[in-house]
Amino acid sequence: QVQLAESGGGLVQAGGSLRLSCAASGRTFSSYHMGWFRQHPGKGLEWVSDISWNGATIFTAESMKGRFSISRDNAKNTAYLQMNSLKPEDTAVYYCVQLGVAGPFERSPFDYWGQGTQVTVSS
Repeated sequence: QVQLAESGGGLVQAGGSLRLSCAASGRTFSSYHMGWFRQHPGKGLEWVSDISWNGATIFTAESMKGRFSISRDNAKNTAYLQMNSLKPEDTAVYYCVQLGVAGPFERSPFDYWGQGTQVTVSS
């Protein structure tokens, strides 16, 4: 049973930083791509960033490039999202995702999701 547990969210002032962590268990972490999504209050999911199984390939939403940085530590079975220069519009619940199938970057019903962590940025 795959489990993903996000942590590191909280309340921060605009311009501040947070680092989210996603601890994974249940299968070989280093075999699967990881990603982050977010959901603003009352809105749908927004893709943030993806990282390949070995960290060699990274994709980040254009609006967050330069401020958000995804990484992973396969020895610790953990993915991270470093968020800098935070803005009030970054307020959202952030979810980590582990792609269900090893290989290509393709979303599927087999993907695993964490429970989310709240990030609130005050102005």
